Amino acid sequence: MKYPAKSIIAMLCLVLLSTSVFPQTPIEPEREQLLNGLRLLLWPKPGSPEVVLKLRINSGAAFDLAGKSGQMALLGDMLFPDPATMDYFTDEMGGKLGVSVTYDSTTITMVGKASEFEQIVEVLRNALLSTQLTPEVVTRVRDARIKLLRDTSIAPAEVADRAIAARLYGDFPYGHPASGSPEDVARVDRADLMLARDRFLNSNNATIAIIGGVTKQRAIKTLRQLLGPWRKSEQIVPTTFRQPNPPDTRTLIVNVPGPSVEIRLAARGVSRSDTDYHTAMVLAKLAQHRWLAMSPELSKQPIFVRSDAYVLPGAFVMGATVNELSAVDSLANGRKALDSLMSTAATPEELERARTEVINEISATAKPDAMPDPWLDTDTYRFSAPQDQIALLRSVTAAEVQRVANRLFNKTIVSVVAGESAALKAALQGRVQFEVLGEITTPAPSQKPPTKPASNINP
Repeated sequence: MKYPAKSIIAMLCLVLLSTSVFPQTPIEPEREQLLNGLRLLLWPKPGSPEVVLKLRINSGAAFDLAGKSGQMALLGDMLFPDPATMDYFTDEMGGKLGVSVTYDSTTITMVGKASEFEQIVEVLRNALLSTQLTPEVVTRVRDARIKLLRDTSIAPAEVADRAIAARLYGDFPYGHPASGSPEDVARVDRADLMLARDRFLNSNNATIAIIGGVTKQRAIKTLRQLLGPWRKSEQIVPTTFRQPNPPDTRTLIVNVPGPSVEIRLAARGVSRSDTDYHTAMVLAKLAQHRWLAMSPELSKQPIFVRSDAYVLPGAFVMGATVNELSAVDSLANGRKALDSLMSTAATPEELERARTEVINEISATAKPDAMPDPWLDTDTYRFSAPQDQIALLRSVTAAEVQRVANRLFNKTIVSVVAGESAALKAALQGRVQFEVLGEITTPAPSQKPPTKPASNINP
């Protein structure tokens, strides 16, 4: 059978597009485990000049001590406190070295030359087994983090994000920024860091992934020699916390210089290991589409809806940048969009558009050194095995979306508006119950005593 040239070209383009937009299921790694409990994931690539090493420690900022947010992030800074170490990776090896601390984990990423694999593991060994926690180094690194936090301009959007997290979670760990605040980091002392190191930086609380031009035999030999002495913990600290109190349903006003206003709506969401995780991702896209349909003016402004998932249930968050006059209506339409998802199932066209957009976003953010992440997540989030995200997203149905919408939105929804408080108070007066951050409400004589100022927010 013969096909026109244009048809053949079109089919080839479709194949190329599908392979680039929809990533294939990652290759299964070779698995090993050292005697100290350190789990190994290996992807040997003979002949490759580069090697990528990722160490995932399954404890993160959720374990920060009360009033000391940023403790685990500071411990991450302490692993490689000497700038010369960073320079060695970037200048001498043409690679990179970085530490990422999230609520759930601490991940060390090292990229360098395969010929210098032993030196790379030696640097990692020194960080883990000989962490520099002398008083002088602690003071220097802590001061550097405090300066970074203070010098970093906090945009109104970030102020709103922090405020909605604190409103939703209160004193629960997810209510505080993982990177910490200047005030909280200043309270972290050497003893706190030593305690965190002893509790969490342990071999049986971690997995190491290696990809590149290193044979399995060479990798295991090096890891046994250099990381074999890494101390094993007698007991891994579980991620269990007292559940947060029910949140305040009044709209919180946070005073931020104008001219624009940041609005946020949020409900408590699902965990990363929840079977509804992928459905919640599709639900977020549908919520954004319906919100835009009800508020077309938002199409010209920054807008998002996302499902933030962690080891414990996270948050379903809606946000947009608006003006003072449209803030109240935009909040109301956001709530209407959530109500519509509970009462009206998505059409086939709506569902297909949402699923495709989520898949495209996952593909666009995929990087070469992110290949091990699905398997590293099996430890952090207690999966039985990595799943094909694309297949799971493709299998989401309209009925499942509606069920999850009722599961999440049929409870308390909190809201925040960040902008000029005087103008916002006037706009919300008589239409929405609200509270102004830092102001004490003066009740009528028949009402209850004055409420305390809103707290636990680090704008």
